[in-house]
Amino acid sequence: MHGAVATILRGRPAASRLTVWHGLVAVAALVCIAMAVWQLQAATDGLAIEAGQAGSIPLTIFRPLAAGRAPVVVIAHGFAGSRQLMQPFAITLAHAGYIAVTFDFPGHGRNPTRLAGGITDDKAAAACLLDAIDQVVAYARARPDGDGRIALLGHSMASDTVVQYGRTHPDIAATVAVSAFVRGVDADRPRNLLVIVGALEPDFLHREGARIVGMATAGPVLPGVTYGNPQAGTARRLAYAGDAEHVGVLYSHASLQAARDWLDANFAPAGDGPVPSRGPWLALLFSALVALAWPLAALLPVLAEPPAGAGLPWRRLWPVLLLPAIATPLLLRPLPPDLLPLLLGDYLALHLGVYGLLMLAGLAWLRVPLAGLRPSGPVLAVACAIAAWGVLGIGLPIDAYFTAFIPTGERLLMLPLVLAGTLPWFVADEWLTRGAAMPRGAYVASKLFLLVSLALAIGLNLHRLFFLIIILPVIVVFFIVYGVFSTWSWRATRHPLPAALANALSLAWAIAATFPMVAL
Repeated sequence: MHGAVATILRGRPAASRLTVWHGLVAVAALVCIAMAVWQLQAATDGLAIEAGQAGSIPLTIFRPLAAGRAPVVVIAHGFAGSRQLMQPFAITLAHAGYIAVTFDFPGHGRNPTRLAGGITDDKAAAACLLDAIDQVVAYARARPDGDGRIALLGHSMASDTVVQYGRTHPDIAATVAVSAFVRGVDADRPRNLLVIVGALEPDFLHREGARIVGMATAGPVLPGVTYGNPQAGTARRLAYAGDAEHVGVLYSHASLQAARDWLDANFAPAGDGPVPSRGPWLALLFSALVALAWPLAALLPVLAEPPAGAGLPWRRLWPVLLLPAIATPLLLRPLPPDLLPLLLGDYLALHLGVYGLLMLAGLAWLRVPLAGLRPSGPVLAVACAIAAWGVLGIGLPIDAYFTAFIPTGERLLMLPLVLAGTLPWFVADEWLTRGAAMPRGAYVASKLFLLVSLALAIGLNLHRLFFLIIILPVIVVFFIVYGVFSTWSWRATRHPLPAALANALSLAWAIAATFPMVAL
């Protein structure tokens, strides 16, 4: 192994060889990874975690190790989420003495059943989600360690589902709606409702939270104040999670504490455990995984000398960025909404594919040499190495501690179809913005043009593409993290294609693993 590495390094420029700094960063990253994993695992000490099944719905149950019957809290994730995403609430409530049941909705995570209705039939989709809640509640009631009392907690899309279920099932003792937007709610149904909103979430969610809680009072709604009568089941409260957006609200200490306090007021369970702070440890884990890629990239061989890529000046570059950004949403607007059973993932892949092909056509029109886009054996080998880190090195921890990230069943069949869309854009983007004379800021500008193009598409078809608004911040995070990988790969290999292939696979993998599977 040492000889192979030495052979690679001898043929590389001295500036790109491993240095002491690479070694120090590698050691520091490994220490941080070990520390973060240890802390994340320690958060479940004193809990029993088991798998379950309610029909075709996969479950994870968190409960205190101490024997005794306890209230059960059914915890539901939002759009494109999974039961892993709701672990912070489940762990917090299990430490407090509850039995917490998380699950994957149809079409989400590892649930093999598709979500009915898709994007064209809201009623069918809502009925499918309500049926899933009903099955999980029935499972919770049948548990011998449950005491018969049930509460519901739902985030985003599921906030409406748990509220609607609680409205028609008065035996649900309490409900927590996180980032709530609901179709209908009454002053006294569901029983004892807490609404949690992240301080950095959109204004319409703040207004919605105040509207829901305001039904229980004639005056202004103040956060942290209980309105109505808890004994009569009409209690309402609004809670804010400071410095938290739509995903961060699930990790906010304020969110977790508010949900626990609300349920404690209704159930008075026996537990008094901590409220684990998983967010900082997750941030440390993934920051360290990204940092570790820097010394690993230094091991990559030089693949092109002089550097490959278009390297266009701005006067020739900007039309290739601007025209596809405008043309793509206009071309795709008339298409049917259900090309693939991957809700919104099909549109995102198609948008990238058309955008990328238009960029490649622009490069050909400018007579930019594209011969280097034919991958050689070494290019494919390096791309596989980068993809392994992007997909597995990052993806396995995501699947364990954040959200479902391993495509299974039908999702695996979607992967090559989605890859056919992501590949043209990443290849065109990397080739266009790399090269010996690449202009400063071109790489970032290309991503901004794509985000603007997606925003135009959402504006042209808001009903169909609304949930892409929620996905856009995640895409931004992807561009930042995998853009860093791309930059380190480019500096080491002097070739844009390995990172293009690896990042295209990484995004296709993420789309296939996370976007809902729907019935067409």
